Amino acid sequence: MGSLVRDSYLEVFRGKRVLVTGHTGFKGSWLTLLLRSLGAEVMGYALPPEYEDSHFVRLGLEKSIRHVNSDIRDGDRLLAEVAAFQPEIVFHLAAQALVRSSYVDPKTTFDVNVGGGVNLLEAVRRCETVRALVFITSDKCYENLEWIWGYRESDAMGGHDPYSASKGAVELVFSSYLRSFLAQRPNFGAATARAGNVIGGGDWASNRIVPDCIRAIQSGQSITIRSPSATRPWQHVLEPISGYLKLAASLYEQGHAFDGAWNFGPQVGDVRTVLDVANAIAAQFEEGRVIIDEPLNMPHEAGLLQLNSDKARQLLKWDTRWDFDQTMAVTGGWYKAVLVDGRPADTVSREQISQYYGGQL
Repeated sequence: MGSLVRDSYLEVFRGKRVLVTGHTGFKGSWLTLLLRSLGAEVMGYALPPEYEDSHFVRLGLEKSIRHVNSDIRDGDRLLAEVAAFQPEIVFHLAAQALVRSSYVDPKTTFDVNVGGGVNLLEAVRRCETVRALVFITSDKCYENLEWIWGYRESDAMGGHDPYSASKGAVELVFSSYLRSFLAQRPNFGAATARAGNVIGGGDWASNRIVPDCIRAIQSGQSITIRSPSATRPWQHVLEPISGYLKLAASLYEQGHAFDGAWNFGPQVGDVRTVLDVANAIAAQFEEGRVIIDEPLNMPHEAGLLQLNSDKARQLLKWDTRWDFDQTMAVTGGWYKAVLVDGRPADTVSREQISQYYGGQL
């Protein structure tokens, strides 16, 4: 019964009209599946899935939501779709989400992450039905000094690479919109959410550690690690999503009391290296082998990065539920169940959601 009381906020979404931008992506597809499980009416706005075997496609989500294929940079289309749908709650996840891709095409990264973010904020500003906005950015929005303690929400924005800089920049844009246009709006609340590196079943993005491991195993090759000692605040995708949902429910019910920035990351003891993740995935497959190959002229990526999530733990009463070992077991287990055992992705993902919420869903 304690678990049911703890997660009573989930009832807020039943019957609500919810907009999710970036719903065809990895994190967006898990959020959309969970919202549908809660009885929300969902409109997704995003580009088509980048991968044929993406989590979104495997789940068949297009059939159960209002699915809009469009670019977040198309401000006129976004305004029209939001005005037609009249959402009550908005989750903004649409983004160019890869550090290495931002080096290849920095302009697109800024256009999507900053320009697209402005388009979304403008659509929310003009839509009076919206009562809660959760604007997802990244833990990489901080000016990373690679210190050993976690970044707090009040620390400086920054970014060495174009991706990180774009996330820091759009945080400033959000703050301007909130203070200039949204802070006095009644029955409304808006916040940004910054999460650590998420992992879980259904991710196929290039240059991400877990999908790279799975692709190597599928092709019978060794898993090659380029930055073995880099640490990240790894967490299962359902961890920050639970934070986004709890934040959105608090904004919906209590408005501006929960405005501002929020970190959602694991406990310090669960911050591990890239090599730890690769070894944990490889151990679940007979074909898994890990080798280290550190290139000499690799583009800059942060070596040490972690978040301080005390604010969310104290004020939202949010916390992670799965430690590193369980996170890796569930993540590897999803790929093994779907790719090796041939089980439907929808079934496996729903089982993992039910497991996370203690059978409530």
